[in-house]
Amino acid sequence: MTVNENQDTTHFGYQEVKADEKAGMVADVFHSVAGKYDLMNDVMSFGVHRLWKAFTLQHSGVRKGQKVLDLAGGTGDLAAKFSGRVGPTGQVVLADINDSMLRVGRDKLIDQGILGNLQYAQVNAEALPFADNTFDCITIAFGLRNVTDKSKALASMYRVLKPGGRLLVLEFSKPTVKGFATIYDQYSFKILPEMGKFIAGDAESYRYLAESIRKHPDQETLAKMMRDVAFERVVFHNLTAGVVALHKGFKL
Repeated sequence: MTVNENQDTTHFGYQEVKADEKAGMVADVFHSVAGKYDLMNDVMSFGVHRLWKAFTLQHSGVRKGQKVLDLAGGTGDLAAKFSGRVGPTGQVVLADINDSMLRVGRDKLIDQGILGNLQYAQVNAEALPFADNTFDCITIAFGLRNVTDKSKALASMYRVLKPGGRLLVLEFSKPTVKGFATIYDQYSFKILPEMGKFIAGDAESYRYLAESIRKHPDQETLAKMMRDVAFERVVFHNLTAGVVALHKGFKL
């Protein structure tokens, strides 16, 4: 597939837009859906997103005392789990480019009593404001497809990982079961926007979601992009017939 990065234009769903305008357009989507984000995740995935995130945690290798960056962490599902894993001597940074999502996540985790080893940061994945070799693990779940220049973001993640650290990219991908893609398309383009309209009062944001998934690099392309910015031992695991894939790479 064509990935139109490092150019003047890029894609916003199926629209061609100016590259420097995409971040603001994506921000508007998440400002709109932040308050209903968790509910919509449960409804549109039939709760399976929790299994996808649990699988990611299993592959993180995170231990007590380590530092974790949960990038595009939204409402904090992964950050909450990592907080328990790293313990009081570790640190988790819940980071997101969207302040509405970050506020929802912070309020939720505070309400859950998760304090102490959690910090919050509003950041752009393409230019992470952290020192080189800071984190033992970086996760980005359902966020990379919204980044304008994915290769630049991956390189930024590589820079702030410690040697021996790992990146986990959990993202919607391309179905691998023959015939399933047609059913998935019907669900994505007809049912999902109606769910968004009914639950979140916003059909267009969920239409963008379906389109952004189709424009995201497929499993092999994303694996190559990770290798191209120096990640090693890159592998991916298809989940739910390839609807979602977990990519893992190491900084050695």
